[in-house]
This record gives sequence, structure tokens and C-alpha cells, in this order.
Amino acid sequence: MRALALYGTIGSLIVTALATAPAGGTTQAAGAPPAPVAHRIDFGRCAPVEHLPSSVECGKLTVPLDYARPDGKKIQLTVSRARATAHRERQGSLVFNPGGPGASSLEFPLYGALPKWSRLARAYDFVGYAPRGVGRSAPLSCQDPKEFAKAPTDSRMYPDAAFKRKKRAQAMAYARGCARRAGADLPFYNSVNNARDLDMLRAALGEKKLTFIGASYGTYFGAVYATLYPGHVRRMIFDSVVNPEPRQIWYRNNLDQDIAFERRWGDWLGWVAKHDDHYHLGTTKKAVQQAYDTVAGKLRRHPVDGKIGAGELQSAFLKTGYNDGFWPLRAEALASYLHGDPKPLIAQALPQQTGAKDAENANAVYTAVECNDAPWPRSWRTWDRDNTDVAEIAPFETWDNAWMNLPCAFWPERTQSAAAGVEAAARRVGQGSGQELADAAGHAAATELDGALHGRRLPLDVHTEPGALPPVLLLAAERDAATPYRGALELQRRLPGSSLVTENGAGTHGIGFGENDCVNRYAEAYLLHGKIPAHKVYCAPRAEPVPGEQTTRAQHARPGK
Repeated sequence: MRALALYGTIGSLIVTALATAPAGGTTQAAGAPPAPVAHRIDFGRCAPVEHLPSSVECGKLTVPLDYARPDGKKIQLTVSRARATAHRERQGSLVFNPGGPGASSLEFPLYGALPKWSRLARAYDFVGYAPRGVGRSAPLSCQDPKEFAKAPTDSRMYPDAAFKRKKRAQAMAYARGCARRAGADLPFYNSVNNARDLDMLRAALGEKKLTFIGASYGTYFGAVYATLYPGHVRRMIFDSVVNPEPRQIWYRNNLDQDIAFERRWGDWLGWVAKHDDHYHLGTTKKAVQQAYDTVAGKLRRHPVDGKIGAGELQSAFLKTGYNDGFWPLRAEALASYLHGDPKPLIAQALPQQTGAKDAENANAVYTAVECNDAPWPRSWRTWDRDNTDVAEIAPFETWDNAWMNLPCAFWPERTQSAAAGVEAAARRVGQGSGQELADAAGHAAATELDGALHGRRLPLDVHTEPGALPPVLLLAAERDAATPYRGALELQRRLPGSSLVTENGAGTHGIGFGENDCVNRYAEAYLLHGKIPAHKVYCAPRAEPVPGEQTTRAQHARPGK
């Protein structure tokens, strides 16, 4: 499952996640090619396709496709900026990444006009950008957008053997499409190169040190950045933290998400049951689940408008796990449909054809980054066993999440041509050899950090010098589903001197500069004054939603499934 794209359309450090070594990744080891020199960005009017007002300026950042060959092929990343509104208070540039992988922050400069960001906008240039592969930044595509957006689709909590065979075939075809369309460039879309691009952006902005907010997936490659360039960090906020434990990236993190989403789904079922006098969907979680299952069955047989099937229903209702601002909206849609009015469901679940190209692009980048970053099981038996086990306790989204990630089972190895790699992986999966995750044969050059380019291997753990990295601020909600709370605890363990602000009992994904003033005060004081709170501090959750209310919460939630 894609981690949420937040905010947008909105000591020592050992991040051993680099042990899984994305293809094209390398540290700046002795004998490695010198880092390329970043040239200042020439900002001007934004292209009409970006749909940004004249108050925002845009430019292009040129970076190597392959940092091991800095004089080789170049790609350009699109960057946006709004200048600090108080010149005498200016502290530099504030760069933001909203997650994904596959999300853009080009709209981030607009946030300075919002009240909760206004004081930061006085002190910082707000800088957004489209990471490599995203939007017009060397865009990736794995499938025709019309085919990707084809509806209706099906979703099954307990798929039978025939359905599984169909999804395996689709995953193999998708991986083949990625390999065909991207060709030799495909391995270079990964988290280590995202971190390197971020340092090129820092230098191109004229900043000696980076001030950065990373949300969701942005916390992961932000941590990779801090590993590679600890001396280049000024201040960093990591909001909704991905678990960086190397054995978790990315296969097991996705299994953990399935369980966490089930808990959040249960939170929503309980809230709806508590308000049965308003929605009339049942007074127990079981009754509300049965109402949902009834609707899914009806849509599977008779899709609404020929476009909303069980798959579209599941995708829309998955958003209840990201932000409780969606709770009243989804409950109203479910109740209205069962009482003969499909209009609210159509408004919330109908696929938007106008956004098909962007959606396909985001999914392609998500897939490429996660498949390139780490080894994935090559055996279908492993996928089937693990997801069947998890679905027994967390059926709501386990299998849909598995189908989204299954192309990684067919992903080409870097030592092979892209097309041959997919075919080789397909044979391994089809043979059902029983390979386990730890035996993923050489996938993505998993035991190297491109040291092989220089005839030597590099250590698998990347260490910074003690004290080189300044204190980092972590933000997390205790019941976050997309990035379970354990990830924040794990990253804090790896970041001596960091501080963790927890929203108690809440499940919102992305808590910074939202509706919790307690969280906002800590984040603002850190960015403006460098004030780091105690090692662990807690904020009370925001109020529970009220049935029938149309809050702004859902407007700030950006589900990325």
C-alpha cells in the first residue's frame, strides 16, 4: 500500500535500511565518483500545466540519472517556490516531501497563505518539487492510463484460486509494462537516489544546510538523507514515520499496514454503530460490517453507473483509515445507498477519468521505488501463505494491498535486461520454488551499495559520526494505520537526541499543521527557534467527528492507496 501523500493535494544515526541497497545506490566511499555540482535554479513563471498562480515561481533542477556516472544521462526535476514574506526574518528554504512514493509537493508554496503556516511563511521560502519519476520530472509510466483507470473493479477479502490466478497475471503484465516503458532507466528510481536528489536541491537553492519536512514515505528517504549527509542537516521534521528496520522494507511493512488498517476500520465500525440513531446501519461493529458487505455484494453484481464496483467501494472506504474526517461522509454514503439513494456514493467513489494520467504515474513511481529498494519474495507460495494468514485477522484490505505490491515478485534484476528479468522472475514465481524473502536471489543488487562498480563491497550499515546530526523532531499518531506507531519508536531509537510528539489515541495519518494545536506548537517552535521538546511528549487527540458534520478534516487527508 502506498503510504499517504500528506499535505499536498496536503547524536548518531544508523539507518540500516540501506542494507537492502537499491540498484543504482551508492555511498560516497573512497574511490567512488565525485558528487556532481549543483547549479543554481533559474526560477521563473510556472508552466500552465502546473496550475499554479503567479505568486509561485518554478524552475528545473538537473540531476544525474545514475549518480555512479555523474557525467552520464541527466534528468530534470520540476521545483516550485514562494519567497518568505518577511525578508528580515528569513531563515532559508523549507523543503517539503508529502510521501507516496509518487507524490508531488509542487503545491506546497501555496500553504503559506493558510493561517497555520503563516508564521513559517514569514521566515522561510516554501519549496516544493516533483521527485524523479513524478509529474514532469522524468515521468515514469507502466501502463496506459485509460487501462489503469478502467472500472468497475472487484475487491475480495477472501479470494478464491481463480481470482488469485487472475491477479497474478495482472501483476506480471504490470511489471512487464514497467520494464518495457522505462527500459534501462528503471533501476535508478529508488530511495537512495531520491535522497541524493534532495541534496542536489539543497545545494541548488544556495543552502548550506537543509531544513526539511518529510511526511509518510518522506520520513523514510529523509532518514536515508540524514544517513548519507548528516552534516548537511539543519532541521528535520518526520511526520507519520515509516519503520526503517531493514527487515521491514518493504514487504513486512505492508503486512503490518494490513493489521493496522484493520484496527482503524474497527474504529470506524464502532463509531458508526455508536451513532445508529443517525445512520441506521446497526448497533454493533458486526452489524455495520454486514451492511458494508451487503453493499459490496450488490455492487459486484450491479455496478453503480457501470463504474462503481466492489473495488471502487473498498478504495473509497479505505480512506476512513487515514483520517476520521472521512467517517461521517462514508457512513452517510453507505446508509443512503442502502436506503435507495446512490448519489453520495457516486460523489465519493466514482473514478475521475480526468486524473487517470496522474494516478497511473503515481502508481508507477510507487511500484518502481518499492520494488527497487529492497528484496521481495519471488515465490508465490510465500505471498499466498503470508497474506492468507494476515487476512484471517485483518481481511479488510490485506489482499488488495497484496495485489498492489505483487509486481515486485516479477521485478527484473539489474544484472539482466529489463524484459528478460521479468520473464525470469515469472518463471521462478510460476515454479513455486518456495523461496523465502531472505533468499530473494540477488534482487536489486541487495548485498551491495554499488561498490561493485569499483571492484569492492561496501559495509551494509551506514554510520554517521556521533553528534554530526542535529536533533530531529518526529510526529506520530498512536493508531496511525498507514505508518504504524512502532515505526516512530524504531526511528527514534536510531536517532539519539531526537524527540517524539505523539497524538494519543488518534489514528490520523499526518498530524503536523492540522487541527491539533498542541502538535502544531511543538512543530512551529522547532522550525522557527530550534526548540526541541522532551524526549517524548504527548498531545490529546482532536475531538471525535459528529454525525452529519462536514468538517475540513477530510480536505486535509490525502489517502494514497
